[in-house]
Amino acid sequence: MQSLGDRIKFLREKKNMTQKDLAAAAGLTVVQLSRYETGDRKPDPEALRGIADALDSSADYLLGRTEAPSESYDKGASLSFYGGPEAYTSDEIAMMEAALKAYREQKKKLLDGGSENPKN
Repeated sequence: MQSLGDRIKFLREKKNMTQKDLAAAAGLTVVQLSRYETGDRKPDPEALRGIADALDSSADYLLGRTEAPSESYDKGASLSFYGGPEAYTSDEIAMMEAALKAYREQKKKLLDGGSENPKN
């Protein structure tokens, strides 16, 4: 059975990411990530979530609870199907950034819940 560190490293390399790339995407330092990959340390839940999100994987896969890195992995789909980031036009990138911003704003509103009075 692969360790947590082995699985992180496997997915990182599969995505052609350096430790520096993954650390930045996951909100970690390179030293933290290196220690997770070597098994010297175990990530806390927030760090694990950041790593899973950055690798487009699930914490269950990283923890060895499933053999499929993600649902899309099972189906053979990935962003590389769309040509990968190198193939995106500046217009596509702008649209994705706008969609992500709108999503995050909506998510924040939902998570903030009833803290504001809805307009009637």
